[in-house]
Amino acid sequence: MDKETKQKVISQFQRNERDTGSTEVQVAILTARIEQLTSHMTSNRQDAHTKHRLLSLVGQRRRLLAYAKKDNPERYQEIISKLGLRK
Repeated sequence: MDKETKQKVISQFQRNERDTGSTEVQVAILTARIEQLTSHMTSNRQDAHTKHRLLSLVGQRRRLLAYAKKDNPERYQEIISKLGLRK
């Protein structure tokens, strides 16, 4: 992920102008990276290293979402609706 894309994602999900590490921002960055690796995996099915990294990022995002759900359910619902993660 390049710097401009990351800054765009951060600006969409930050709570204030100095926020770069909140749960919402972290989940959004992970989602963008997961989407990028997923598109890579469609054309490179045998890439085991990328597959391993993709699965680890999915697990990390799952743990962050579990924390967000436990900590503040309203913000959790807002995150998943903005990112379109759950139905």
